[in-house]
Amino acid sequence: MVFENKILSREISSFIWEKGKTMGTAESCTGGRIAEAIILMPGASNYFKGSIVSYTNEIKEKLLGVDHDLLEEKTAVCEEVAIAMVKGAVKALNVDYAISATGIAGPGGGTAENPVGTIWIACGSADDVVTMKLEEDEGRDMNLANATSKSLHLFLDYIKERLEDKEEAEEK
Repeated sequence: MVFENKILSREISSFIWEKGKTMGTAESCTGGRIAEAIILMPGASNYFKGSIVSYTNEIKEKLLGVDHDLLEEKTAVCEEVAIAMVKGAVKALNVDYAISATGIAGPGGGTAENPVGTIWIACGSADDVVTMKLEEDEGRDMNLANATSKSLHLFLDYIKERLEDKEEAEEK
């Protein structure tokens, strides 16, 4: 997985850096692993501004601006919180794009509604966010590795589509 993440990081680097864009992460269950994967590339400081590891709801609220009532009503493990984390990171870190992850890596902590292995990942800009729900429980280490890898894939697909579409529109 580390090798795959390095390849993904290189591709992200080429898109973000060449376009003069910036990015950051807001991570809960992944605890900084996504940020770690992004900085595998030398020169990442040219486009990666930082990460907020918001392992508790308190930090999600205070640093990322996630609504308290949303956390109370839906818990931190939902699509809406993953989206709010992206938007909060974009604002807090003053970046163009962000990636977020929130979920239950295990081995404990799962519920009937959100069993272990339920992880929401999201990425995007302040006004355009895409999400993905992971639901496989392959044990804590694999759950975290999968969430990291899937988030990088999701973000790479996102920026390729958005930045290529924008470039094509500008050429017309």
